[in-house]
Amino acid sequence: NRAVSSTLMNAVSSRSHSIFTIKVHQKDEEDKTRNVFAKLNLVDLAGSERQKGTGASGATLKEGANINKSLSALGNVINALVENANGKKVFVP
Repeated sequence: NRAVSSTLMNAVSSRSHSIFTIKVHQKDEEDKTRNVFAKLNLVDLAGSERQKGTGASGATLKEGANINKSLSALGNVINALVENANGKKVFVP
């Protein structure tokens, strides 16, 4: 379920992350030995908002802080994966 909440910056601000994986198997009708497999990952991330501009308070404010924290952690993982792909041995959180 996609969670939303209203803030001053966005009336339907997404408050959740979602990951969808679609797997496709294509078969050749003429040549049964030919198969193509594919996997598509779709990611919908909750929006990052500056706390000052949202007018949020209480639970919504805390939720926004947690969203920003999780997006920051994701950025750290992506940066570490890029470093590893470039030959550096770094820890991937």
